[in-house]
Amino acid sequence: MPGGRLSQQERQQIALGLADDLPYAEIARRLDRPTSTITREVMRNGGPNAYRADLAHRATARRAHRRRPSSTPGATAALAQPHGRDAEALAEYEEVFTTVLMASGLNKMASRVLTCLFTTDAGSLTASQLAQRLQVSPASISKAIAFLEGQSLVRRERDDRRRDRYLVDDELFYQATIASARANDQLVETARQGVAVLGAHTPAAARLENIARFLDFISESIVRAAEQAREVLHSQRATPLGDPTRPGPDDGQPAGSPTLSGQSGQPASRS
Repeated sequence: MPGGRLSQQERQQIALGLADDLPYAEIARRLDRPTSTITREVMRNGGPNAYRADLAHRATARRAHRRRPSSTPGATAALAQPHGRDAEALAEYEEVFTTVLMASGLNKMASRVLTCLFTTDAGSLTASQLAQRLQVSPASISKAIAFLEGQSLVRRERDDRRRDRYLVDDELFYQATIASARANDQLVETARQGVAVLGAHTPAAARLENIARFLDFISESIVRAAEQAREVLHSQRATPLGDPTRPGPDDGQPAGSPTLSGQSGQPASRS
């Protein structure tokens, strides 16, 4: 199996494979490369819908240039990471994570800030620390934080030095998921208003009613799943990772309890 960096020709083959909707594993097999290599290459260079071979090749060259060893004394020490982490591997992972967040709909700076918070052991940083780590202006951090707070993806708190710190935790994921599910409520209500306007027995009204039922069911399922996942995570916090007694994703639900869709296949009534 060949090693080393991907060539420009290999990147062109990746682009062709993506255009043909080939899975990463098949592209990797044709290039005799690990699937993880192809996945990382695509996700750090725009994702499957935006990958361009020539742009990816130039971007990789720029990253390699930035990572050239410095002759400055103490440069090696500056690369030291806690817990024996590989600094280059971490930087590559952060790029991939940022790209995935961007593909989910976040803008680039919000994605970079969120990635930085996720990969920080403390799970929290001040605005100045974020600006320093990401090498951007405080204004850029402020704008990204305002957006993330509006989406319930970060939380603000004051530390003992009365500085604002921005953090991520398990509870924020729960709150963001609930907010996303509830965002459908207005669309459901509006669709059902249209049923009365268009006439209950018309094709257009039937279409709107089906949309309302679908979104209502999805919202109820998401809320129920989020609440169950929250209970499981709370039960895991006191158990170290890797402990065989640590509850799994199916634990925390009593035996014989209904599935997410309920025993009758209908969503439970909303609280």
